[in-house]
Amino acid sequence: MDARSLRGLAHPLRMRILDLLTLDGPDTATGLGRRLGENTGTVSWHLRHLADHGFIEEETGRGTRRERWWRAVRVSRRLDTNDFRDDPDSRGALSVYLHETVHRDFDQVTGYLAEDWGPEWRDAGTLSRWADLRLTAEQLASLNAELEAVVLRHREAAARGGVAPEAEEARPVIVQLQSFPRKERDER
Repeated sequence: MDARSLRGLAHPLRMRILDLLTLDGPDTATGLGRRLGENTGTVSWHLRHLADHGFIEEETGRGTRRERWWRAVRVSRRLDTNDFRDDPDSRGALSVYLHETVHRDFDQVTGYLAEDWGPEWRDAGTLSRWADLRLTAEQLASLNAELEAVVLRHREAAARGGVAPEAEEARPVIVQLQSFPRKERDER
């Protein structure tokens, strides 16, 4: 993601809109406004802003001139925070983006915990934490790359027909990975 894209996305409502379109599929400004508790005009303005930055596009052939359907564009949204930390013009947008990302992830986890799932899904999900690792920066980067490769392998297998996304037993799955160094007690 470049600085222009980051500034275009780094708004709490735009990030929530994009997340809904990515997770749940196409919708209208009216539908999104109802789901988000926002004014349709406000949502419509943010939809156009997201489209201007290439995050979403209008779904042509669906709806009317007054009822436009929007869908997320499947593009990589990989963000290397090092690209923006020393850029004063992007630092604020980076802060908003990271803050909203953490809150979104937290809300998704607490939502999952509050929902009533059957035992097969309750037992399949996990909230795991390992705090007994001691790694170098290179080893941590390697760990993250390996974990990402596993997720991508499963996504590609599903896309090739290993799992039919329409299958009755298939559900959308969110994988959240958080790995970061921790300051030692005497460094704080």
